[in-house]
Amino acid sequence: MATGSASSQVYAHPAEILQKLIQFDTTNPPGNEAACINYIRGLLSDVGIESTILAKTPERPNLIARIKGTGKAKPILLYGHVDVVTTENQKWDHPPFEGKLVDGVVWGRGALDMKGGVAMMVAAFLRAKDEGLQPAGDILLAIVSDEEAGGDFGAKFLVEEHPELFKDIRYAIGEFGGFTLKVGKKRFYPIMISEKQICWIKATVHGQGGHGSMPVRGGAMAELSKLLKQLDENDTPVHITPPAKMMVEAMASALGGVQGFLLGQLNNPFMTKTILNTLGANGRVFYPLFHNTVSPTILHGSSKINVIPGEISLEMDGRMLPGFKPEDMINEIRQIVGDNVELEVVQFDPGPSEPDMGMFNTLAQILKDADPDGTPIPLLLSGVTDGRFFSKLGIQTYGFLPMTLPEDFNFSTTIHAANERVPAAAIEFGADAVYKALQRYE
Repeated sequence: MATGSASSQVYAHPAEILQKLIQFDTTNPPGNEAACINYIRGLLSDVGIESTILAKTPERPNLIARIKGTGKAKPILLYGHVDVVTTENQKWDHPPFEGKLVDGVVWGRGALDMKGGVAMMVAAFLRAKDEGLQPAGDILLAIVSDEEAGGDFGAKFLVEEHPELFKDIRYAIGEFGGFTLKVGKKRFYPIMISEKQICWIKATVHGQGGHGSMPVRGGAMAELSKLLKQLDENDTPVHITPPAKMMVEAMASALGGVQGFLLGQLNNPFMTKTILNTLGANGRVFYPLFHNTVSPTILHGSSKINVIPGEISLEMDGRMLPGFKPEDMINEIRQIVGDNVELEVVQFDPGPSEPDMGMFNTLAQILKDADPDGTPIPLLLSGVTDGRFFSKLGIQTYGFLPMTLPEDFNFSTTIHAANERVPAAAIEFGADAVYKALQRYE
């Protein structure tokens, strides 16, 4: 190791990289990721790593950098995004764009999603350069814009306009996964192997319209009320997909006993609903892993208070399990809402039906070595990531941004919320794990 060099000072303190990244306000929209991307480019340039900027528009660039490997293996991709969601109408204990370190914890928007992960990757990449790592294959680093609003300026743009950059890549490391999850007395490390698919739906109902001074019965508003009630009170069918099955089997095996047996019954479609109900609050986490889901989010009715609408449309955030098609989603919703509702797919982002598990054991062993009492497990993500775009090029993404989190730290309620934060030690743990992945892949 080149002790005392500028690069060692940087990569040895990934939490400080995170603090700096947070200080760039990259709220999307509008994003304005250029200054943040250029900061990362400067870190690379300082240690002699050349990088390329590719952009649909100058203020929303993407950075590509490469460390050459020995050629014994195909290239591996590290990718992450620097845009973040809004902090509007949120009350924070510490300002969201100052990146303060308070009692060993870094506060700020993006600490978890996903500037923390970007800090890990950049630190590992700098370390590979500084230590003269000769990886089996090239390491490609891609830092992108616009993940939070669809990827049109980021990963989607790169995949569609510059696919040659990703030639021969089979595996990638991205978000989410590797954070600690406590179930019973066991500590798990979920590694994301698959994700659900976006399938946004518009539902439209009709009825008699007119002047607001002349009330109508059974109009479009009444039909909307019926539609919402049907969606609220009914479930789509249970489906056991390969990623969810692997996840449950791994957890059940580690838990053992009655607890493990009961959890394992999630993979029995005749018992899934009962077990989800038994799990209580945890059942809400598992529910979307066994169902195609829709969440009503946007309503379009009358534009004037004194006009009763004759047509109302409801936009719904639909998420499909791997392997399903939009027509499957429409058919399942149709069974719930009946034939009087018009249903239309407004956006579909497909993903692969089954994961490529070729690198899973390598990543799992890294976590076992770091924490012998922890159990790595496969994870099906209920959300979506930029992985759906890279999958079109045949690239399997593993959500592998390991973080050792306190038992009272709720990852799912902290991400995108007020007071988003992460322990600095968790970022250091993750940076080391990502570096070991670069050392060990073959």
